[in-house]
Amino acid sequence: MVKSDMQNQKIKNLILEVLEKGYLMSLGTLDEGGVWVADVIYVHDDYLNMYWMSDPDVRHSKALKKHTLVALSITSNAPIEDNMGNQCFGEAEKIEGPRMDLAKKHYAKRKKPEPGENEDVLGGYSWYVVKPKSIDLIYEKLFGFKKQKIEL
Repeated sequence: MVKSDMQNQKIKNLILEVLEKGYLMSLGTLDEGGVWVADVIYVHDDYLNMYWMSDPDVRHSKALKKHTLVALSITSNAPIEDNMGNQCFGEAEKIEGPRMDLAKKHYAKRKKPEPGENEDVLGGYSWYVVKPKSIDLIYEKLFGFKKQKIEL
């Protein structure tokens, strides 16, 4: 069944709601040792791309040098909220520069004061982005446990 543009927009808005309410993203990567999952604090943009900072020398960052396909999961983190979350897969990559736009969002999410323009926001870390290929939405209040999927 093909979803209409209006249905896709509704699903996208609900996915954005989950992204706003969530805090940690469980990021699944693959390397020579097998599959690996790491939780990272993320921020997102209006195009459903998710960004995080990581040490380039940790396992999940090293894995992205050879295997850029990742899977991830984000759930709302308040126990009194309805069960909602996003699962997706996509391409991840390291991005260059301090990206003050992302740093400001990241600091706000962590309830830290906004960084100064000349502040070293990375501290040896790097920014990474995942551009989803598809996202499954779980939103129990509206759909029970029937996942709603959008292709990007």
